[in-house]
Amino acid sequence: MQSLDGVKVLEMGSLIAGPFAGRLMAEFGADVIKVEPPGKGDPLRDWRHVYDGTSLWWRLQARNKKSITVNLKSKEGQELVKELVGQCDIVIENFRPGTLEKWNLGYEDLKEINPGIIMVRVSGYGQTGPYRNKPGFGSIGESMGGLRHITGHPDLPPTRVGVSLGDSLAAMYSVIGAMMALYHRDVHGTGQGQVVDVALYEAVFSLLEGSLPEFDKMGAVRERTGSSLPGIAPSNTYQCKDGKYIVVGGNGDAIFKRLMEAIGHPEFAEDERFQTNSGRAQHADLLDETIESWTKTVHFDNALQILDEANVPAGPIYSIEDIVKDPHYLSREMIQNFKLNAEEELKIPGIVPKMSETPGDTKWLGPELGQHTDEVMKDWLTYDDDKVQQLREKGII
Repeated sequence: MQSLDGVKVLEMGSLIAGPFAGRLMAEFGADVIKVEPPGKGDPLRDWRHVYDGTSLWWRLQARNKKSITVNLKSKEGQELVKELVGQCDIVIENFRPGTLEKWNLGYEDLKEINPGIIMVRVSGYGQTGPYRNKPGFGSIGESMGGLRHITGHPDLPPTRVGVSLGDSLAAMYSVIGAMMALYHRDVHGTGQGQVVDVALYEAVFSLLEGSLPEFDKMGAVRERTGSSLPGIAPSNTYQCKDGKYIVVGGNGDAIFKRLMEAIGHPEFAEDERFQTNSGRAQHADLLDETIESWTKTVHFDNALQILDEANVPAGPIYSIEDIVKDPHYLSREMIQNFKLNAEEELKIPGIVPKMSETPGDTKWLGPELGQHTDEVMKDWLTYDDDKVQQLREKGII
């Protein structure tokens, strides 16, 4: 048994945030039906690296989901979706606010059919407010959420993190909200559904640590600081003799002492200026120069061994090529091989988090467009062959 066995989810929307939330639920046993428009389906099917006609990203993002095609703009398609909602626990959607209402599929419409329905709504700016109607992508959420202002080097323009972080954060909050709503409905016994309203910019903003109270009381505005951790020292990225980089976190009081002993500066370990973080932060540049003057004299592997033996947090900066060879990743089953087709396998990430009693699993990779339409129409809605064929001839499915 998996944690979400028996939970039925209808996923409407495309690309990243909403579908990533659906993926997370599907990994832990939820029965996720993904609704795609007939024809090309989710645009993610054609994003980034396309292999054998389908995006490899899609194969991961849609794992364990069942794909059906429904024309949501048609009245018959809308009625079909409403029938499905009658059997669902959760609906996930990431259209621009107002779109589903235009199609008679808003929350007020759906809760008349199923009062216990939990509707997860992911959008750029949320379902209310003056910006609700603006289009919003993860990149804008990261920018307006404050993340990009503090990402990069101080003498260069703001930059992005190398993944769709804003979308992924919104997806995670979507799952958290859905699980809390499910608990309220089923464990508290209310039987009551609700809307989980997730805005991309808010998901990002929520991670800004103490930025708001720091600004409110001290006028402090965090800025870009490159690889250093402002106000917490020493914590940075340092170059080794062989040109490789090592990340070192020596900012705990006891850790700092061990670090200084390990790199041959015991006098710093006892220096009154460096006994607390506030003191070390005032001299962060000096400490960084001291640490890098040591790392530049040793090769990366030697530096890592010395710091490991001193019990100082340190590690490499991995590319995906490094990750697939790492013994720890392999031992934790974070690199898995799954059958792509009759002749080939595909490496995919393992499941997070690890559950001792109800672990997640990959049952199948992202399906072909509409692969499960007939199955869902017959099993969920008990349509017969003639009904399914009629809908197909009309272009509804």
